[in-house]
Amino acid sequence: MSSTITALFDSRADAEAAKDRLKSARVDADHIHIHDKSSAGYKETGYSTHEDRGFWDSIKNAFVPDEDRHTYEEGVRRGGALLTADVDDDRVDEAVRVLEEANSIDIDDRSSQWRSSGWDYPGAGAAAGATGAALGSFDRRETAGRTAEQEEVIPIVEEQLVVGKRDVSRGGVRVRSYVTETPVHEQIRLRNERVNVERRAVDQPLSAADSDAFRERTIDMTATGEEAVVGKTARVVEEVVVSKTAEEHVAEVDDTVRRTDVEVDRDTDVETRGSTFRDTDKRI
Repeated sequence: MSSTITALFDSRADAEAAKDRLKSARVDADHIHIHDKSSAGYKETGYSTHEDRGFWDSIKNAFVPDEDRHTYEEGVRRGGALLTADVDDDRVDEAVRVLEEANSIDIDDRSSQWRSSGWDYPGAGAAAGATGAALGSFDRRETAGRTAEQEEVIPIVEEQLVVGKRDVSRGGVRVRSYVTETPVHEQIRLRNERVNVERRAVDQPLSAADSDAFRERTIDMTATGEEAVVGKTARVVEEVVVSKTAEEHVAEVDDTVRRTDVEVDRDTDVETRGSTFRDTDKRI
């Protein structure tokens, strides 16, 4: 057996992404449909009825109460997109989880927001006055040989604890390099030469060695000196290494989840029977 699940999204792109996620999760979902303003049967004004079902006519197994149907239609009218899919009963929970993680709209919360901003569900009065035959024309899954009867449904709600994780800042370090100048004083000994010219008076006979005394000559003598030359060399004398390490640990999370339990008090003269109806619609 299969059930039809419905989910409303703010845009068709979100609905298409949810459809892809259903397929990626290998959920055995057939007849996945996305309905928006471009779908056949869409109405810009008014809401679907049991005679004129609008785009619901293409969703054969979606048996949704009037108020929910009209809320979905209002969501589509406001630019949203409705996704429906037939899913095997044993895979419904997994399909619902996938759609919840795909940013589907909480239809009850969204309808409350619309009501608080002035939206009035126009089909409430009509739904209250609908006859049993009219309602039966929409939900045709009845057990053969069973007479019409009045029923009230108490939903069994169970919370599931979803534990995730996020990145938080644990502090950090900033390392900045900059240049400083330090005065340096050094001493060095320098040598300078000086040329001296001195004339001395001499009174002595000319010797044989001075036979060329009357030859013209030129003497060149150059004085040299030393000056300080400053040069610089750069050397790496130290390194600053900035790095980080990661470690993992197991965090214990304690919380509570709620579940709706039902206590049945039976009168002794009331016949009790097992339900012959199946839940044919799973709504997100």
